[in-house]
Amino acid sequence: MATKSLKARHDDLVIGNKQLEILNGGIFKDGELPYFKDKIAQTGHFPLRPKKLEILQINVGYMCNQVCEHCHVDAGPDRKEIMTRDTMEQCLEVIRNTGAHTLDLTGGAPEMNPDFRWFVEEASKAGIKDFIVRSNLTIIRANKKYYDLPEFFKKHNVHVISSMPHYTKGKTDKQRGDGVFDKSIKALQELNAVGYGMPDSELRLDLVYNPSGAYLPGDQAAMERDFKKALKNDFDINFHNLFAITNLPIARFLDYLIASENYEDYMYALVEAYNPSAVASVMCTNTISISWDGWLYDCDFNQMLDLKVASKVKHIKDYNEDVLNDRNIIISQHCYGCTAGAGSSCQGTVA
Repeated sequence: MATKSLKARHDDLVIGNKQLEILNGGIFKDGELPYFKDKIAQTGHFPLRPKKLEILQINVGYMCNQVCEHCHVDAGPDRKEIMTRDTMEQCLEVIRNTGAHTLDLTGGAPEMNPDFRWFVEEASKAGIKDFIVRSNLTIIRANKKYYDLPEFFKKHNVHVISSMPHYTKGKTDKQRGDGVFDKSIKALQELNAVGYGMPDSELRLDLVYNPSGAYLPGDQAAMERDFKKALKNDFDINFHNLFAITNLPIARFLDYLIASENYEDYMYALVEAYNPSAVASVMCTNTISISWDGWLYDCDFNQMLDLKVASKVKHIKDYNEDVLNDRNIIISQHCYGCTAGAGSSCQGTVA
């Protein structure tokens, strides 16, 4: 288990271009596997174009209380990139005027941004239909100043989507660190106590599953049944849905794949599992991702590769939805992760 981010370790893989060199070279450059653009061209999906914007996903900072081995954000306690209130003000102006119906706040641990609560309070006034905060759960138990987060989320009718690698202690702690499972269980129980995840409750609590190794997630519906049964029987925990998300070969997961000599096998698995029916619904077609410093990206993964939108409008201060919608989506080989099997997005499978 890593204790520092790639950036703190001065690893070359913290640089987007270095990751792209790997993704564009080797077995793809040699022709053993087709480039993603060529693969989707075979099914008439190239160039990939946006549809109606539905989701604004805002990363309010890379600081996190955990250092998870699969993290595509390379988040951790040593990451100091944090969205300022000025940039939040620019985001709020867009939120008030956008046609998008969903606001998705992410990090790092978004709750660690010192202006997080102010931002949630202001954004909740904008009338967004689905207001999501992506929580790692352990942040709720990390410090007394976070203990009231369940009540705060409830007050603003926040849809909580929480990462939960497995319903067993061993697999969870292996991926996220010692003690994470116990703290996550405690946090889920506290969310349940204020009404989150309960049957017929409008306080939405969903969990996210990422595989802990170099393999693709199993059937989402089957895993949801297993998670619900185990968490209910063992800890009396309720939640609404489980989202199975494929690990994309970028940042720390790419580092893990290379270090474990699984990179080529994993890329073969992604390409072989390519599902053309998933392409039309990948999240980049209905989402704009906004970084902590206000730059615009097709998705959260492109943000971590520093692949800004192919548009005249590249920053939140210049936001223009009509101009943004008239662009081609930037793709590379990591995109196979979103089109493998049943597909993968921040809302789980797509096909």
